[in-house]
Amino acid sequence: MLLWWNDPNILLFCHNASFDDNKNRNILVAGCMFLVPRTLFLVPCVLCLVTCNLHLLYENKLMRIISYNVNGLRAAISKGFLDWLGTDPADVICLQETKAQRENIDHKPFHDLGYYDYWFSAQKKGYSGVAIFTKIKPDNVHYGTGHRVSDDEGRVLQLDFDDVHLVNAYFPSGTTGEERQTFKYVWLDEFFTYLGEMMTKYPKTVLCGDYNIAHKNIDIHNPKGNVKTSGFLPEERAWMDKFFAHGWIDSFRIRHPEPHRYSWWSQRFPRVRANNKGWRIDYINVTESLKENILDAEIYPNIMHSDHCPVYVELKP
Repeated sequence: MLLWWNDPNILLFCHNASFDDNKNRNILVAGCMFLVPRTLFLVPCVLCLVTCNLHLLYENKLMRIISYNVNGLRAAISKGFLDWLGTDPADVICLQETKAQRENIDHKPFHDLGYYDYWFSAQKKGYSGVAIFTKIKPDNVHYGTGHRVSDDEGRVLQLDFDDVHLVNAYFPSGTTGEERQTFKYVWLDEFFTYLGEMMTKYPKTVLCGDYNIAHKNIDIHNPKGNVKTSGFLPEERAWMDKFFAHGWIDSFRIRHPEPHRYSWWSQRFPRVRANNKGWRIDYINVTESLKENILDAEIYPNIMHSDHCPVYVELKP
């Protein structure tokens, strides 16, 4: 069978396998077809399995990203996190509040599922920390922002994928008292300046993470009752206003303007999550130059390894 290389009817065929191009990128098959200029060959592989990576056939592939505060990775693993990871939920998974050092976690399960893993943990054990699991090998890895206190707490990890710069950030919480709320304001100001400088160097940037701020009334179940609560204070919401006014796009709200979509529920009250009395404080925001690349965005409240749930975005090349 002979087809022109640019024939629009060319199909990728993997013997004895089927695939969903939107959700499954890596497929193990017993036969694989290779494309070469102006010819198409089907090469049977009888004795071994061959991995067909669609990105080998398409230089530019979709990027599926999840951001997820796991509230302790070891605790999440005990609640089925690895089983969920095995369903191929995304190409790149950004975790916050890992509460673990890299050397204290068994990496083999992640690697067996096809993920590279990168960690930036807090110096204090059992506290804070971020990590990224990715099936796409990054070009570069950047640890921290250069701000000592923030870096000591393991709050920012960054990867480069071609011309897309990915930032995974765990914003400070101010819920423990005035001292940490003051630290949160200082951190926000420093990070805003850092982002402004970064955007000049990386115009295509994705900033995901737990922001610990609900931006608007629509992002919290009881706005009137929380106007004096950390995470919904006027100063914090003003920071978000300024942030979005300086070239950032809320990927979720582009696709979902509806209310009652939350990503975190307090653990202090057992029925809060069941009754969906939550906050939307987890975001995957992108720079203006990536706005038209947003294909899909979602929140997954039924994934329950944590008091947060995963948030998702899909970007086209």
